[in-house]
Amino acid sequence: MRITSKWSMILACTICAGQGAAQAPSKAGPPSYPVLTYPTTSRAPVIPPSEAGLQTIVAQPWYSMTTTMPAFGGMDQNLFIEGPLFDAQGNLLFVEVQGGRVMRLSPKQDLTMILPKNEGHSSGLAFLKNGRILVAGGGGSIFSIRPDGSDKQVIIDPKAGYKPNDLAMDKEGGFYFTDFQGNNAGPTGGVYHVAPDMKTITPIITHLSMPNGIALSPEGKTLWIGEVGTGFLHRIDLATPTQISPVVGTTMRYHFTGATVDSLRTDVDGNVYAALAGEGRVMVFNPKGVPIGQILIPDRDRGELLFTTSMAIKPGTRELYILSSDYPGRTAKIHRAGAFAKAAAAPGP
Repeated sequence: MRITSKWSMILACTICAGQGAAQAPSKAGPPSYPVLTYPTTSRAPVIPPSEAGLQTIVAQPWYSMTTTMPAFGGMDQNLFIEGPLFDAQGNLLFVEVQGGRVMRLSPKQDLTMILPKNEGHSSGLAFLKNGRILVAGGGGSIFSIRPDGSDKQVIIDPKAGYKPNDLAMDKEGGFYFTDFQGNNAGPTGGVYHVAPDMKTITPIITHLSMPNGIALSPEGKTLWIGEVGTGFLHRIDLATPTQISPVVGTTMRYHFTGATVDSLRTDVDGNVYAALAGEGRVMVFNPKGVPIGQILIPDRDRGELLFTTSMAIKPGTRELYILSSDYPGRTAKIHRAGAFAKAAAAPGP
């Protein structure tokens, strides 16, 4: 028995050695193990697999800008555009963030400056019911101006300690703003409501990490918020303009993967449009927060104009205008595509 066991062990070791020799990689041939590779055909940011199958369209260039254009008054900084808003005459208003300028682009594409360079870093625009233009972000303030840029009136002083970013008007003449502060270690940002008296400020939701985009549903009962630090798309159901519904009033409806959610807009059907800064695209969600489509900037394939910061739907139409910048850089563009539905009605002239 011991002899048999001995020879069995020798035979087994011989077989193992033979198998090991057979499995050893050949020094002459290429490696046989799988290799990870990157796609080399495009410089565009990768779209997550869960979003790649969405209904997708590509926007078309509509208007191009550079820092050397006379309308910018000798701009000496990077051209970064935000806050698009249409007036009753069909002009598209927007801000140049670094210098705080407010610009007006006519339907015939004549570009003029409404508000010259100021303390800078403006990012959001809205119309008050009296026709004045509301401007958020200029040095930590919110102020209003006449349509010609005159008669500046401060509504929130920088000393109040907010960092206003985006705006959303309610039906009564008040408005919401995002306080773009905090981080995941210290979520000190939030969303606040300013009453029609332009004095009473009510916190809606706090302890957020860099809240950015904000939009109100057409009936004024649902508030959408994009939170940069966490990547969440928040839905807040409102009982009144300043009170959250007592039953399941706040929910997180989507978690963006690798994207920086910027401004939000809604259409007349309640769909939500989210600009993804650094992605060169806009995602669209239905009123429940389910992704239903996306719009790509054609320049993203070359890795250009990726900072899609915001968008606006032209009233009475499905024409969606998307702002994108080659930031940091000297160029910016406005692209145009078709939205799911027409613009939601908004207060203002």
